[in-house]
Formats: sequence, structure tokens, C-alpha cells
Amino acid sequence: MPTLSWESITQYVASHIPDFHKSKLARLKTLKLLKMLSRKNPYLLSAKGLAAPRDLVKSILDAFLSSQEETMLGGFLEGLAIFVAQETYGAHGKSCAQGIDLELDKEGKRFFVAIKSGPAWGNNSQIGKMRSDFKAAMKVYGQSKDALPAQCINGCCYGKQPKSSEHKGDYIKLCGQRFWEFISSDSELYIKIVEPIGYNAKERNEEFLAQYELVVDSFTEEFRSVFCDEKNRILWDKLTATSSEAPLIRYSTARPLRDTSKS
Repeated sequence: MPTLSWESITQYVASHIPDFHKSKLARLKTLKLLKMLSRKNPYLLSAKGLAAPRDLVKSILDAFLSSQEETMLGGFLEGLAIFVAQETYGAHGKSCAQGIDLELDKEGKRFFVAIKSGPAWGNNSQIGKMRSDFKAAMKVYGQSKDALPAQCINGCCYGKQPKSSEHKGDYIKLCGQRFWEFISSDSELYIKIVEPIGYNAKERNEEFLAQYELVVDSFTEEFRSVFCDEKNRILWDKLTATSSEAPLIRYSTARPLRDTSKS
């Protein structure tokens, strides 16, 4: 059974996880309120009953950052998975075949692996594209006279293994514990990597949190000046117009919605 150096894993995480935190901070510093608002569903914001400008700004900002963090950390986890497979099986990261993140030989088979962050990563069209990439990679590989039996894997870095069969016809789906065990032969690796990923997270987030508060203050002031009346009430019709008109703000007759509950 192949062995995996825990020291090499911790060194990899220690040298690469700071990039995740730096990317978070850099992205935060480039955000523009009006651009974010133009992409939000104004009806959802209204339905959530967010009456205070600061609460609305925080809701929008937090939702956006959460999505961005998921993408950024997904990139880190993909890199870690490739590193683990290279250390354990001498795998090849970033195959020349489109859409294939990892190629490894194990137990007399060649595996083509597409790595995703979590199990619910794509719609039917995106899954169809992955299937097409798998098919193309298998076709090219099968032309080699030295080709091993081959199998395609959709590896998800976190999440529960599907309750239905892991076999999806033309590929196998491995999630969370099953995926990390597949690339490392260590059934507990998925738990072990939690600690080094979170090491010094509090300290690394302090600069981010300080910048976050500055952005919230700045965005709230900007929001009030553009989307609130003199009594600090949100002008919902003007806010709604930003998602459907160009240029972004040109709806000059905005007014607070009438409170019909007292009629």
C-alpha cells in the first residue's frame, strides 16, 4: 500500500492556504456596490424584509463573499488533492485532455479524474460537458497500444457519498471521505486535513475583518445617498430599476412604497 508523508501535506497546506486568505482580501478591496446591486434579485431583498440600509448592504456583501470564498477554497482543495495523488501514486496533475484535472494509475487501471468542490456542483449541461470530456479522454487514451483498462472519476472534495449508486454509467462519483481515500489510500485523510487548513485562521482573518467593516461602512453611506430618501427609507422602486435599466441609475421618480397595511 502506498504511503503518504503527513509532513509533506502540512507543508503544502502551510505554503498555499495563505493564498486563499490573500485572494479573499484582494477581492474584497475591488468590490463595487452598484455592480453588486445590479446582479441581485431586488424582489428577494424586499421579501427578506431588510429595512435598514446597513442590514441590506451586509446581506448583499455576505452572500457575494460566501460564493467567492467557496470558489477560492475549491481551487485550493483541488490543488491539495492533486498534490496528494502525486505524492501517493505519482499522478499527473492537469492532464492535456480537456476537463481532466488528474490522471493516476492504481491497481492496474488508468483513472481520469475531474475534481469538483462539492457534490452539487453543476446543472445538467455542465454534467453533460464533463461526460463529453471523459469520453474524449478515454477515446484518445484507448488508441495507445500500452493502454491500461481505464475509468473516469468525478471527485468531490467534500460532501456525503450519493445515496444512490456511485456508478453513474460512464463515470464513478466519489465524495468527501471516499474521494480523499481514493487518492491517498488513507481512510481518515479527509478529517486530518481540517486542522492544518484552519491553522492560524483567526490571525489571518483579522486584516480581512478590519477591511470588511470599512467596506460595509463605505457601501452603507453610498447606498443611503443613492437609494434612500431624507428619512433614511429605502427607495425600493429605484433599487429595483438598477437590475433592469442601463445606465445603471436613471430612474429619477423613485419613491418609497406605500404602506398598505394601514389602509
